[in-house]
Amino acid sequence: MKLTKRYLCHLTYLWILLAMPLAAATSRIYILNNAGTTISVIDPETNKVVQTIGGIEVPEGAHFSPDGSRIYVTNGADNFLDVLDRKTGKPIKRVPISGHANDLAVTPDGKRVLICISEIPGALDIIDTTSLEKVKTIRMKSRLHDIVVTADGKYAVAGSPAGQFAAFFDLKTEQLVGEMSFDQGVMPLALENGPDGSGRRLFLQLNQTNGFAVVDFAKRQEVTRIKLPDEPSGFASGGTPSHGMEVAPDGKTLWVTSRRANAVFAYSLPDLKLLGHVPLPVLNLPGKPPIGAGPNWVTFTHDSSRVYIANRWIRSVTAIDVKTMKVVAVIPVGENPDRISTLVLR
Repeated sequence: MKLTKRYLCHLTYLWILLAMPLAAATSRIYILNNAGTTISVIDPETNKVVQTIGGIEVPEGAHFSPDGSRIYVTNGADNFLDVLDRKTGKPIKRVPISGHANDLAVTPDGKRVLICISEIPGALDIIDTTSLEKVKTIRMKSRLHDIVVTADGKYAVAGSPAGQFAAFFDLKTEQLVGEMSFDQGVMPLALENGPDGSGRRLFLQLNQTNGFAVVDFAKRQEVTRIKLPDEPSGFASGGTPSHGMEVAPDGKTLWVTSRRANAVFAYSLPDLKLLGHVPLPVLNLPGKPPIGAGPNWVTFTHDSSRVYIANRWIRSVTAIDVKTMKVVAVIPVGENPDRISTLVLR
């Protein structure tokens, strides 16, 4: 068979296209400097701060529109949701909300922002992202702190430190559909989703426990409590011994911070087997006992290859290789780094 010159050109072009890799997703790590006015943006490829977003008084939490064009930010200075242009960091709108806010979440379809109101008596505010207006306030019996949403977008769960409960919300009806009471205040939460995106297990940190509770999501029943190892230890807890946890995007591990240990512990999923721990940085001052990092919230790169820990007391973020469980970088950021989240860019 004789191939024409034109056919050979087309064949060569096809081979080139097939050889080209698909555009890979990249991540940006956003860390909120809670004692200042800035958000530091870290590029995980270089582990350096590549953008600083300023002008937000006491930033509390940040999440993103699914297309990555907007950042939604709660702040501790006034009762507004700040909507920012992601590329420029410039404000788009300030949306009035019903009180001082803590954490927030964006539904998977990007249509709503869910905001934990931490002013007594507490509430969940719902913002429509098309109109950028508050469309509903669900009143609670106590203030809300952190919130998670199932991958299928059907349910949200928020925790209350003072009320000692977890509140379950049906996002189709936008109604409170249940509460679980605990003997301690509910702090950060993490979700393990099933293959269909439904909630499988809920992990909750409690404000007097160096560990976490495990809840069957469908039954809304606590099935066990996991106590973190006694060693390492000896670091100040700052009031809450364990404050920050997250399930890796691939669903294979759960990472839990401990202020008493100045470390982050990794557990395999679904069996919750302890894999080990990674020590976090220590500040040594002359004549003083070592000061731990004060580890707070946790986030991952989109591919689950690295985990990032907010070092609240030493103005930095620790980057850890998930596979080797080794620290790969300690990244200086702003004052009192607190909540931390990941934006995936495609």
